[in-house]
Amino acid sequence: MTDAALPPLIQQMLQPEFYPHVVEAPVQLYQTHCSYVLLTGPYAYKLKKPVNFGFLDYSTLEKRQHFLQEELRLNQRTAAPLYQQVLAISQAGDRYQFAETEPAAEYALQMKQFPKGCLFSEQFESGQLDASVMRQLAAVVAEFHTKTWVDDHVRSYGQVAQIRKAFDENYQQTLHYIGGPQTQAQFDTTKAFSDRFFDTKADLFAARLAADKIRECHGDLHLGNLCRWDNQLFLFDCIEFNEPFRFVDTMYDIAFLVMDLDARGRQDLGTAFLNAYAEMSGDWEGLQVLPLYLSRQAYVRAKVTSFLLDDPAIDSDRRQQAFDQAAAYYQLAHAYAQPAQQGELLLLSGLSGSGKSTLGCAIAERQRAIILRSDAVRKHLAGISLLERGGPEIYSPEMSDRTYGRLLYLGLGLAQAGYRVILDAKYDRQAYRGAALTAAQAQQIPIQILHCQASEETLRQRLQARQGDIADATADLLGQQLTAWQDFSEDEQGFVRAIATEKPLTQQLDALGF
Repeated sequence: MTDAALPPLIQQMLQPEFYPHVVEAPVQLYQTHCSYVLLTGPYAYKLKKPVNFGFLDYSTLEKRQHFLQEELRLNQRTAAPLYQQVLAISQAGDRYQFAETEPAAEYALQMKQFPKGCLFSEQFESGQLDASVMRQLAAVVAEFHTKTWVDDHVRSYGQVAQIRKAFDENYQQTLHYIGGPQTQAQFDTTKAFSDRFFDTKADLFAARLAADKIRECHGDLHLGNLCRWDNQLFLFDCIEFNEPFRFVDTMYDIAFLVMDLDARGRQDLGTAFLNAYAEMSGDWEGLQVLPLYLSRQAYVRAKVTSFLLDDPAIDSDRRQQAFDQAAAYYQLAHAYAQPAQQGELLLLSGLSGSGKSTLGCAIAERQRAIILRSDAVRKHLAGISLLERGGPEIYSPEMSDRTYGRLLYLGLGLAQAGYRVILDAKYDRQAYRGAALTAAQAQQIPIQILHCQASEETLRQRLQARQGDIADATADLLGQQLTAWQDFSEDEQGFVRAIATEKPLTQQLDALGF
């Protein structure tokens, strides 16, 4: 867009002299379908466009002021150092300026401008994001979700009719893009998938409500709304304009980021984030509703990108780029809407230090598998922090029975939903292994036992070197574990694959065909 096509206020805000502070010229302008963002060096200024898309209405000055104030308030939850104040802009003749008094001609949200390269989207492009960073992010998001507001009004948005209303609105608002960036077949399949999900899974939605998983979330959690600055992770630019987009299932937030990474071809990073979040939050049941929200988030990105095709101020190159991006998101939404694949259970068995978790995480990231570690399940059952060292009471025979029982319950449920599920535990007792084999066969779920093996010297070295992990086992317990180990029975042998974990990890994965 040329400067001449911009509103007069934005044209003036592109000039350094507009600002009462030092500006790093030239001022940079970024646009979305609903806002202008001007970067000045010390600060960024956000103004809302006078648009009404139905789900988003900034059509009056009063509404723009209100939603800028809401944006300031809500983003204080996860990015307080970035969000400064809402400023009035007055008009005298054809000139605009920041003003402390009313009446205002417009309003702008002032934010601290973080340096270039801090956005997760930028760090993704430069190769700085890895599984470790995604696990750090998962911890931040899990903590945020435990503190977000919930009351009866928020919970009301977890009713099926309320959730479905937003989906139907998305489909209605994209009808005229059929034959453009979206095909009729894609539209029909994607809509049929969500319709079927709502019609057949009422119990799942009721369970999410009962578990208090409908909360005041972020609502727009993708790489472009995350930054890493001064050794802190910030979630910013949350949804302020629409309660149904913010009062949502916590898995709605998770799905947005996983989808964004999938769209960028990094399923491994999305899986690392997903597994870390599920482990830290203990919300493995939520993974059953995840496919619905993955499709929904891809569809929303397609819809919002499609809106740019209707903006007369967008130049032809940006229009073509928007068309291509929208088409890719519609295709991704359609891919998520395909029938679930056959689920599978992989039991990782072996003594502490045998490399189960390392192998399990590697398999998960290659295969979009869900890994459930008995250490995490046990501590969630005990109601203690994952990094808190458990006392003898959480390792009693009764607690071990509960842990293995819940591990299997979760694994079977997720496998039935189409996930490849990795159960990471010692599985040193025939009773625990037998229960898993019997249940999986009864439900016609394929199952394997991957027996991780290493020398006693290696086991001891690994346990002595272990730091910052949720597992409590130490090297002095190794002798007890060796004594307690029960060998595989003749009935079990056909399901067992031995893995020498002293070999390089890539060789282990290749031997398994992963």
